[in-house]
Amino acid sequence: MAVFLIVVNIAVLLLIAGSLYYLQKKQVSFSKRVFTGLAAGIVWGLILQFIYEPSSSVLSHSTDWYSIIGGGYVKLLQMVVMPLVFVSILSAFTKLKLTNNVGKISGSVIGILVGTTAIAAAIGIATALSFHLEAVQISNGSAEAARAAELQTTFETVKDKTLPQQVLDLLPGNPFLDFTGARPTSTIAVVIFAAILGVAYLGVKRKQEEHAALFASFIDAVHSIVMRVVTLILRLTPYGVLALMTKTVALSDLDAIAKLGKFVVASYVALALMFVIHLLFIAFSGLNPLTYIRKAIPVLSFAFTSRTSAGALPLNISTQKSLGVPEGIANFAGSFGLTIGQNGCAGIYPAMLAVMIAPSVGVNPLTPSFILSLIVIVAISSFGIAGVGGGATFAALLVLSSMNLPVALAGLLISVEPLIDMGRTALNVSGAMTAGILTSKARKELDTSVYHAQVQELEGEA
Repeated sequence: MAVFLIVVNIAVLLLIAGSLYYLQKKQVSFSKRVFTGLAAGIVWGLILQFIYEPSSSVLSHSTDWYSIIGGGYVKLLQMVVMPLVFVSILSAFTKLKLTNNVGKISGSVIGILVGTTAIAAAIGIATALSFHLEAVQISNGSAEAARAAELQTTFETVKDKTLPQQVLDLLPGNPFLDFTGARPTSTIAVVIFAAILGVAYLGVKRKQEEHAALFASFIDAVHSIVMRVVTLILRLTPYGVLALMTKTVALSDLDAIAKLGKFVVASYVALALMFVIHLLFIAFSGLNPLTYIRKAIPVLSFAFTSRTSAGALPLNISTQKSLGVPEGIANFAGSFGLTIGQNGCAGIYPAMLAVMIAPSVGVNPLTPSFILSLIVIVAISSFGIAGVGGGATFAALLVLSSMNLPVALAGLLISVEPLIDMGRTALNVSGAMTAGILTSKARKELDTSVYHAQVQELEGEA
């Protein structure tokens, strides 16, 4: 009977996927199909929650099969991340789109990422105080205790790393190792390696033009192939989002979410406010924020369901290009945004945790000195996490330890961590794209005609 039910569950998902394919054949827009896949995944996941117990083997095996579509899609995206970043930045040099502005572009992107993270921290603090969130309100079960022990162990491995050491970790000591994604900072290391090769290419072009022309022709050919691979993979986005969302909802602990509903609601209020800040920045730069929303829906939906900024990078860069951002700047913004200045993971989340935990050790989170110190530490740590792996966990560890707060208490939120992480990841990706747009606009390199143009369907791209 169990096998039959598993087959039925798989068949239903395939039927929904078939419906998405039918919409594609009917030339329904890419954004609408992604949103449809997201909504269908939520509905089917809730149905599975209602039919089966959380510990059901049928549910476990069914979602395991769903991973072939969802997890397979994420792996395909991760497969193309390094080649895409490397060849796109080199291509930007060979096409003279970056020339001598690499330092200024990088500085602008990083400045915007870190600056918006400081704003995100302020929003996180205000939201936590407004909702009167305190760690003592959360029950401490066996799962929370295990998570607390894990965090303490993780903290021991990173607490002695200084900021200069973290910055050194960004450099590509072995670029071939970084191409495998072996280090947390591998993507940024590949960006730096590609930029160094690009600068070297410009030098060779001045002295040995024929060699530079041969190299540029080779890079252009490789770039065309890589972009074609990206296009083929991105066409699978609606199906990947469907499977990922179904599995996430079906396996979520709804009882735990209900118990911690106040924190979940507060978190999403803070995330939504910061997203509005992104839109305001775009509006103040003279661009229509509604156009940004319309074109960003696919990548934000994928980031939300997959909880992976790295996997979202190809779609992130593609979306920035559809918004008129030059390819070189899009690659810098997307790549740096993976581990530096993450508005959700490194901004809002650790700030809210610090405010919640402070009263448990007799610290008043309302004092101006505490608030100011927290914002500054969050901003600095949002750069520092690049050297220790990035992500909300490392950001929380660094911020809490810097504020002399117990890091183990962060484990109290383990039951709702996946749900909150979905929103955090989407905000991280939005922050990276906003940095790309604002940098391009400030440097007068944004193609406004492309920004305001209709969304180009992936099926129609060469």
